[in-house]
Amino acid sequence: MKLAQNLAPLGFGYMRLPEFEDEAGNKVIDLETVKAMTDEFMNAGFTYFDTAWTYHGGRSEVALREALVERYPRDSFTIATKMPAWAAHSTEEAHAMFDTSLERTGAGYFDYYLLHQLGGDSTVLFDEYGLWDFALAKREAGLIKHFGFSFHGTAEELQDILALHAQDVEFVQLQINYTDWENDIIQSRKCYEIVRSYDLPVIVMEPVKGGSLVKLPPAAEAILKEADPHQSLASWALRFPASLEGVMVVLSGMSTPEQLRENIQIMADGKPLDANELAAIDEVREVLSSIETVPCTHCGYCLKGCPQHIHIPIIMDSLDILAKFDDMYRAQENYNWNAPNEASTCIACGNCESRCPQHIDIICQLERAAELFE
Repeated sequence: MKLAQNLAPLGFGYMRLPEFEDEAGNKVIDLETVKAMTDEFMNAGFTYFDTAWTYHGGRSEVALREALVERYPRDSFTIATKMPAWAAHSTEEAHAMFDTSLERTGAGYFDYYLLHQLGGDSTVLFDEYGLWDFALAKREAGLIKHFGFSFHGTAEELQDILALHAQDVEFVQLQINYTDWENDIIQSRKCYEIVRSYDLPVIVMEPVKGGSLVKLPPAAEAILKEADPHQSLASWALRFPASLEGVMVVLSGMSTPEQLRENIQIMADGKPLDANELAAIDEVREVLSSIETVPCTHCGYCLKGCPQHIHIPIIMDSLDILAKFDDMYRAQENYNWNAPNEASTCIACGNCESRCPQHIDIICQLERAAELFE
């Protein structure tokens, strides 16, 4: 694990913006609060803003225009947005997303443009819709300054993608946090090492695991407090990926001014983790791994026999997040984003259980997940 000399800068993720309900009961982005947060972020010297075609049902890109683009000189900040092939039904629809994002953001061009959420079954769509060549043509035309992709999949899949496209992309966005560093599903360390083997920089998402890492079990929190009582749980979480060599920015989807101020202070004043701090994080991982969860090793054998194509390991991961962190929000978010077919579609055929080396009562666990998350 190679550490950087200085912390990577903070990026403002427009993924979990503050909202309120209007008179009709609809959720509306609290634009005035977003403007104030954007001002604090810019005044602190940070300039990287991350959004996506899908965030807040498309309203995130509009909020970015109103809070940032229309209020600051275009050369004073950088914008990243993303194209989700999996949300399109045709090549034409996928290509049109680019123009929609330009219109919503009013940015004129994108400093960073990403193919959104490669990995698993969604990867093939980016090939079918010709999106690699499409993005390269937009870069050639000056509408994209830097091109890359975000990734949610296995290290093996990532290696296959980079073997084909490393010469085309300039960065890769990965989910990296200290609890997922050795996780068998997320495979943060393995993916990070593959990207760095191509000498590509990394953009980090989910450094606080959707907020879970500021809600640690008492035994885990005590380890970090003993190691340094002056550091917040958020500091430990953010500084872990920000300390890694080759990380160009660490994104945080901040929802409140208080979160933003704390994160700014951590990343502006903090230092990379040292050996003692890394040892403390190793102890925390051991505590978290000792909590009783579904004993899924994510081997994937269950997937081969499922006629409903339910991504069972992802669903087991949501159950584990709930058990380890008591964090329903993050468990639900993981379920909604990463499980393509719902647990309730299970027909109880038993194929998965007959293939499971850990002899997990998968049907029962899927029923529990359906009750919790659907």
